[in-house]
Amino acid sequence: MSRICATFARLASEKRKALIPYVTAGFPFADITPELMHAMVEAGADVIELGVPFSDPMADGPVIQKAGEKALALGVGMVQVLAMVRAFRERDTQTPVVLMGYANPVERYDLVQGPGAFIRDAAAAGVDGVLVVDYPPEECTQFAADLKKAGLDLIFLLAPTSTAKRMQQVAEIASGYVYYVSLKGVTGAGHLDTAAVEQMLPRIREHVKIPVGVGFGIRDAATAQAIGRVADAVVIGTRLIQLIEEQPRERMAAEVGTFLRGIRQALDH
Repeated sequence: MSRICATFARLASEKRKALIPYVTAGFPFADITPELMHAMVEAGADVIELGVPFSDPMADGPVIQKAGEKALALGVGMVQVLAMVRAFRERDTQTPVVLMGYANPVERYDLVQGPGAFIRDAAAAGVDGVLVVDYPPEECTQFAADLKKAGLDLIFLLAPTSTAKRMQQVAEIASGYVYYVSLKGVTGAGHLDTAAVEQMLPRIREHVKIPVGVGFGIRDAATAQAIGRVADAVVIGTRLIQLIEEQPRERMAAEVGTFLRGIRQALDH
């Protein structure tokens, strides 16, 4: 059983919901990411999504896109992201880490390092799952199988526009959890309609039997709590990036921890 599956199984037995914060690797300083990851765990994070910077992030809104651009300008690529995970694993061997990003950095890594290098090196670094936004399920059966052999989960996005056929395709190949994008559009866009999420999740669960997390639009404890009533996990990204950006370096980890503790308490209430 993967660390992700074990985490969700434990939470289900405790009747608790997963808190999954997202942070862009290398933002706003190339060496701060492991520190922020530890602060998240100490505040109650169950899984961490680590964004891999990319120059053309089609699903990212302006806040996360700007964070990625900053990280790229600091020289952060896949090699550096894997080094951050290794550094995090020096102190934390339990919290699952998911790399979230796009096909180009993954495929370029294999092009430079050799076929199969990404999965080999990600597993060796301590990565637990991969979410590649622009990999449709029908085109990555072998990638999913190779990840599974290495003990890694392949996570997919579903959206309000996803058809029953798409949900079934995802269900056949996904593992770990499925990430439901609660809004049409990019990260951080629009107003979260919790009633619409509540209506959609039963449709997803007709096909998907693994946990379902919800993200894109969760910005505070109230919305997290509302989503936590119907989803298995709550994903928070844009608001965290904004919070980090607003702080001086010496306050970033502490403020992230304070914010996430409020979310954790709301989810557990």
